[in-house]
Amino acid sequence: MKIAGVTIKKGQNKQVKLAIAKLTSGTEIDVPVIVSRGTGDGPVLLLMAGLHGDEINSVDVVRTIIEEQINHVDNGTVICVPILNIFGFINFSREVPDGKDVNRSFPGYSKGSLASQIAYHLNKTILPHCDYIIDFHTGGKSRFNIPQTRAVLSNHRCKALADAFNAPFNLHSNLIASTLRETAYNQGKTIIVYEGGEALRFDTNATKVAISGTKKVLQYLQMKAYDEPATVSITKHKRKWLRAPVSGFFHPQVQIGQQIGR
Repeated sequence: MKIAGVTIKKGQNKQVKLAIAKLTSGTEIDVPVIVSRGTGDGPVLLLMAGLHGDEINSVDVVRTIIEEQINHVDNGTVICVPILNIFGFINFSREVPDGKDVNRSFPGYSKGSLASQIAYHLNKTILPHCDYIIDFHTGGKSRFNIPQTRAVLSNHRCKALADAFNAPFNLHSNLIASTLRETAYNQGKTIIVYEGGEALRFDTNATKVAISGTKKVLQYLQMKAYDEPATVSITKHKRKWLRAPVSGFFHPQVQIGQQIGR
């Protein structure tokens, strides 16, 4: 396997620097890509985080996976991108400095906006190697997402991957234009999105669920042996927002994830 001019052989673990853009000073901005190859044959799994710079819990998930060497597999290859939108991460921002959303800029363009260039380099350099993708996210500002996976559940491969991840909630989600998920899906990749927690906050439970789900996926893909206990997972094909009909203060009477009736 060769990524950005670096060859990674079976049994090797290497960090590759993916040059994505330059500052006005000419300083190059590199995205760290950690590639871990097993000695046996198997699929290539991409663990992706930090498309939105303020979603720090997603970054911490992949960082923890690397730190605990969960990405060191026996079969196949795991590619970890712990932080793609470095500009947004530094500035505590969802977008890049020009105000554009990287995850609405795929498949990207080499001479486009900064967001488009970042998307382009990921699309051209990393995605061609991948068979499976888990794209880690959190909720936006002031929005907490209970741990959940989102995928095109009508696609049996995506559903099987989401089922293997075994998050508390498994939601059908149609493809959104110009996202990583749409681009990868249209290339025949099997991709799910994990959502847990909120922007600019660390959440221990969201991280725990993400780590456990990743181990279950590695077991499912026969890349590494784990014995993670299965948990209850609720699959939903429809969801909607419930809007308040009046203004004022909101004092919730139920806990996040608690089942309610009409």
